[in-house]
Amino acid sequence: MSSTEVVIGMDVTASEFYGTDKTYDLNFKKEKNDGSQKILGNALKDLYKSFVAEYPIVSIENRFDQDDWEHYSKLTCEIGNKVQIVGDDLYKSLLVRG
Repeated sequence: MSSTEVVIGMDVTASEFYGTDKTYDLNFKKEKNDGSQKILGNALKDLYKSFVAEYPIVSIENRFDQDDWEHYSKLTCEIGNKVQIVGDDLYKSLLVRG
């Protein structure tokens, strides 16, 4: 990597837009949200993978809700060798649950 390149680190904090229906609402900040932008964990995983394929992303933090173990592990298996996977919300919450 040359000194003129830019890389991206994402801190998604996905638990902020994870619902009780186990979907991720990509439009959660909109006041009159009709729910049309809700996606399942697999779709969010694939969205992250498309970002990594298209942009110079080197790190993704808190990519899923802290209780969404299925998708944490799937994404780690699929792209964990290409980007740094950070889960401070997940790891911090283990102390509370442990």
